[in-house]
Amino acid sequence: MPPRSNGPEEFRDRLLRRGLKLAHLRVMAAVGRTGQVSGAAAQLVMTQPAASRLLAEAERIAGAELYRRLARGIELTEAGRRFAAVAQRLLNELDAASREIDEFDAGRRGTVSIGAVTGAAMEHVLPVLRQVRVTHPGINANVVVDTSDRLAPLLLSDELDFYIGRIPADIDRVAFVADPIGPEPVVLVVRDEHPLTRRVRLTLEECVEFDWVLQPLGGLMRQAVEDFLIERRVALPARVISTSSTLMMLALIASSNAIAPFARAAAQFFASREGLGGRLVSLPVAEGLAVAPYSLLRPSSRPLSPAAGLVFSQLRARIAGMSAGDADC
Repeated sequence: MPPRSNGPEEFRDRLLRRGLKLAHLRVMAAVGRTGQVSGAAAQLVMTQPAASRLLAEAERIAGAELYRRLARGIELTEAGRRFAAVAQRLLNELDAASREIDEFDAGRRGTVSIGAVTGAAMEHVLPVLRQVRVTHPGINANVVVDTSDRLAPLLLSDELDFYIGRIPADIDRVAFVADPIGPEPVVLVVRDEHPLTRRVRLTLEECVEFDWVLQPLGGLMRQAVEDFLIERRVALPARVISTSSTLMMLALIASSNAIAPFARAAAQFFASREGLGGRLVSLPVAEGLAVAPYSLLRPSSRPLSPAAGLVFSQLRARIAGMSAGDADC
């Protein structure tokens, strides 16, 4: 007759095969916390005889002495204290798993309000929303594409869950938690048959002879463009149409010889088949033109909802992945 094995297989699921149930774990953990059968029974909302029966069953299933009866109650043995500690740890892990499942399930549904400046909306928000529509169809999204000075108040008034942009100078930065992204490259955009597209060696001086479409005075993009021209001793455009509407900018470019600065990511999108099918062209000038660095911003005063947290995490992962790819180039 072969000798009995004492390997790992002998101990696998042994307590479960002997009949261990959650009720036994709960009573052992409660006795470990209170040191009394009556106290454990009170915590578990059961009678003392029922608690004593479960305790005796747990000892039989364990196959070891777990407690000793004393004149004033019971005392756990060393094996009993270890059993109680393991039981408490298992119950804590089950509670944590339950919370994670609830949060994950809650994250499958809900509404997320996202803000973004134009370039970030095209480069980051749009691809993530496409992904979320497939993986979490129960999540609805409201998207506001605007300038940072308009997005920040929306965030602070709880109308946005988070946004990609900048913190305006007149708002306390303590109100935000920021994940930095980096500068926002800018290009000068015209319609595909614009006269400047036929120039062999285009200069900024030639560009400022045409009408320009810019943000209103004080806008971050407009300031970046004007500073760029001034630093290169190029006269500012004499004829400017001011608008903060991206749609109006696109309409003016498409219907005239006007020039407009766009975030490079937005210009690439509008020039693609998904956007305007190549009817926009980025001029090969203004190398190095960029707007100040922007960030993924959320409020410091409140947590994100499960649905918002899920979309936020996917956005942050996309941004981190793209940053790592740029660093490898």
